[in-house]
Amino acid sequence: MNVLIADDERIVLNGLKYIIDWNHLGFSICDTAMNGEEALDKILTLNPDLVLLDIRMPKISGIDVVKQASSRGFTGKFILLSGVSDFKLAQTAMRHGVDFYLTKPIDEEELTHAVHSLATLISNEAKKQSSYSQYRAKAKQEILKDILQDNCDYQSLDLEDLHLNANVYQVVAYENYNQEYFHPTWNFADLIRVTNQDNNSFDIIELNQQKIVLLKGDYAISKFTNVLKHYQITPQKGSFFDSIFLAYGQKVARIRDIHLSYQDVISLTNRRFFCQEDQHIIGYEELIAKENQLKDITQNMAQDYAKRFANYIQSNNQTLTMALLKELMLELTHTKSKIPAIKHLLIDIYILVKQKIMQNYRNVDIAFMANASVIDLLDRKYYLYEIIAFLAEQFELWTHCVGYSSGENVLNEVLYYIQNNYQETIKLEAIAPLFGYNSSYLGKIFHKKLGVNFNSYVDQVRIHEAKKLLEQDECKVYMIAEKVGYKNVDYFHRKFKKYVGISPLEYRKTFHASCEEE
Repeated sequence: MNVLIADDERIVLNGLKYIIDWNHLGFSICDTAMNGEEALDKILTLNPDLVLLDIRMPKISGIDVVKQASSRGFTGKFILLSGVSDFKLAQTAMRHGVDFYLTKPIDEEELTHAVHSLATLISNEAKKQSSYSQYRAKAKQEILKDILQDNCDYQSLDLEDLHLNANVYQVVAYENYNQEYFHPTWNFADLIRVTNQDNNSFDIIELNQQKIVLLKGDYAISKFTNVLKHYQITPQKGSFFDSIFLAYGQKVARIRDIHLSYQDVISLTNRRFFCQEDQHIIGYEELIAKENQLKDITQNMAQDYAKRFANYIQSNNQTLTMALLKELMLELTHTKSKIPAIKHLLIDIYILVKQKIMQNYRNVDIAFMANASVIDLLDRKYYLYEIIAFLAEQFELWTHCVGYSSGENVLNEVLYYIQNNYQETIKLEAIAPLFGYNSSYLGKIFHKKLGVNFNSYVDQVRIHEAKKLLEQDECKVYMIAEKVGYKNVDYFHRKFKKYVGISPLEYRKTFHASCEEE
């Protein structure tokens, strides 16, 4: 606490500085004055907590100093000193806000008592003011929350007190851009370069663990628009603007429509998962563009994508793999499904493709990640593009491990694919595009190089594998038929007899009989 001492006699003035231990009583002397005019000027400039003032001062009397200071907003305490004991004068002084009226010569104990009393009073008032300010700020926060959520009685609002008398409003959410490394707190007023005195330009509301800014008026909104221009190019890494993510809603003209702008912000922040790499802002315009375009994830979506990815990986076609990843990302960007459901779909695609590769290439050494590790990793990813990048990396690794590429003859790649996928339904029309050919042209190459058509070659591969399984004498014939790609056991019998000359059971008996003779 600070005290200003004013007296027109220098000896008295110096004496008042040392008559009591000001520091012990909680005060420090901020300045002195020797006339009323100087005292008033320093009171208004320094705003001391306590003024010790002689009643008879040159230029302006002590009581007039009290009157003028109080009328101009000064709320500090006064101890008035007088050379005479005058009851009426004391009454006048008290009526104008003087707290103690002491006569000269000053009694040390009396002054100490007065200063101590005022120190206690000032301290208590400061605590009350602090509590009041806190309660008032908290009450305002709750009112603003109700406005954002459209839960208030608009007619009962004191718009002047809330500084809600602008012609236009806009809601903005600001967050840390990097979710793993939290940057130091930054000042929104510094960001848009406004003073925001008495919250005339904007309010900051903490709502649902998110910082929400309510911009008020053309000036504040224009300054915010200038900030958005900084993001027309990617911010420099590590810069101030690189640490910020902003989502902004539509502009509204009425208090009762502010919640519409806030709803935009909620929708946008919920879709932050779909932002591109280095995207720092997302605005309500994107919501308008996506109206009626959002769809749900389909039931067979994971299986369909997994089958196509597995085919491209096995055909060593990284171009189609990347194209399909872009297609998947675009389709998911236009889904209205929740983020956990989207992550679950992507995890399913990964696991299904992995299972297919493992099943078809048991003898190939591939460093697959454990499913639990992948689930944990993808669940912690904050953006869709991060998950797509992870899948691209994994699929490229698997392609290098299992994809055959002679660099000379595409037929060798097709044969390699058949050798590892004969147990599936294989049609020339389906696999030709995997290798960049139409089915008619690839069929001609097939027949010219191998002397048989495509379907016959597939049958020969399947029958060859069936013979191996029959020789093992472990599986029933219908099970062997399924394992080599024949869904119908009777059809398998006909094909086997066509290429081997005898039935599957006769082949098994003949093989084991010859083994016993040896």
